[in-house]
Amino acid sequence: MFQIKNVTLRHKKDLRTIIENFSLVLNDGDRAVMIGEEGNGKSTLMKWIVDPELVEDYIEATGEKMTGGEMPGYLPQELPEEDKDKTVCEYFLESEGFMSCTPKEQGKLARDFSLEADFFYRDQPMRTLSGGERVKAQMMRILAENPTILLLDEPSNDIDIETLEMMERLILGWPHAVLYISHDETLIERTANRVIHFEQLRRKSVCRHTVANVPYTTYVTERLHAFEKQEQEALSERREKKIRDEKIRRMEASVGSRLDNISRAERDGIGRLLKKKMKNVKAMERRFEREDDNMTEMPEQEEAIFFKLGDKDSEIPAGKWVLEYAGEPLLSKDGSRVLSEHPVLKIRGSEKIGIIGKNGCGKTTLLAKIAEELLGRSDLRAQYMPQNYEELLDMDATPVDFLDHTGDKEERTRIRTYLGSLKYTADEMDHPIRELSGGQKAKVLLLSLSMSGANVLILDEPTRNFSPLSGPVIRRMLKDFPGAVISVSHDRKYLSEVCDRVCRLTPEGLITEEPN
Repeated sequence: MFQIKNVTLRHKKDLRTIIENFSLVLNDGDRAVMIGEEGNGKSTLMKWIVDPELVEDYIEATGEKMTGGEMPGYLPQELPEEDKDKTVCEYFLESEGFMSCTPKEQGKLARDFSLEADFFYRDQPMRTLSGGERVKAQMMRILAENPTILLLDEPSNDIDIETLEMMERLILGWPHAVLYISHDETLIERTANRVIHFEQLRRKSVCRHTVANVPYTTYVTERLHAFEKQEQEALSERREKKIRDEKIRRMEASVGSRLDNISRAERDGIGRLLKKKMKNVKAMERRFEREDDNMTEMPEQEEAIFFKLGDKDSEIPAGKWVLEYAGEPLLSKDGSRVLSEHPVLKIRGSEKIGIIGKNGCGKTTLLAKIAEELLGRSDLRAQYMPQNYEELLDMDATPVDFLDHTGDKEERTRIRTYLGSLKYTADEMDHPIRELSGGQKAKVLLLSLSMSGANVLILDEPTRNFSPLSGPVIRRMLKDFPGAVISVSHDRKYLSEVCDRVCRLTPEGLITEEPN
């Protein structure tokens, strides 16, 4: 059994409480997913559970952790900096658990993750692996160490669809407890049997958490019904209150009018009766006011982000060729391997294209080559969102400074308004970008794309850092974008809801598939 009690996490910089008095018990068989909007403290809580020192630079934390002898296996959201320059071989040889595995066990581990057995002994630096290969390497090392509880921060990020399905089987078949964060709605729907929902209400001044011991789809449905019922009850009570208050007001006015117009001869008899009646009306009013304190409150929930991408100027004529890519053979980053012999991609008008394929097959490399070609075109306004946000973001700048290219006061006010619609607080707008969550960084880049007036978007894993709650908004925004979208994605809902065409990158080239 694993337990945490009364955990409170507070930002040191702005003293904002992000999680308050949170307690949780995990037992074997629990598959608990943590959900919530970007920046609500999910990854911070996960780090605190693993090691409070991981967050002590920016978080004040109180609470207790009782591991009960559990051996945690932790997958961080990003590969730690100290591991990036190690070779793959060095990374695995540092693990006692891996070193104790037999060659047969190592081979099975590699096959489970669709890798060759010699993967473990590559001299390739970890930082040069694809995003999905890095996740696979970390997961294999974790599993080789025989943990009893899995703590996974975005295990679905960057891995291909085949590995996503394997991850689903792993979580479903894990005999002990799993606590994980994921933005992949399909993965959550298929695996979670407990939901932990963190929210920030009233402009992030109030935090709230909910622990529901039901599957995700049940939680979402029951939550919606509960909110609808509460809203109906609250509105009904307010309608009754309005009718009642109006009735009392008329009674007071009537009695008051009669008292004001009573004759001197009636003051002793009728006057006393009217005063008594007024006293009773006032008493009734006070009683109702006390009852009003217990009225059903209107339901509070975290508002979805509001975002629009593109306008009429972003439209592309249906007959215009956006891309006629017939590139040379696609090579690995070090030039030692041919990844795809002859990838060909043609796009006309405002098509939405999704590129899929196994990890390491060259999708990100191909997208970067397409971006290089389109960014140089004068007849298009193309913008590129890479998988690694640091390629474009100034990590030491604030979101406002990064987005402001004029220094104009009105422009900065407009940027703050946009960031507010994306649920940034005033303090977060002035935080360095490096202190923001992955989802908040993604929002900065998306806002940059929106402000650029682009009519072609080149996106590498555009939904990878957005919560299941923001995901539908992002998908709708990209589906409604009037220009063309060329994207790499493993998000099954994104591929089916947004993309007109899905192309699989293979060693031979690109093969068109139907969205699932």
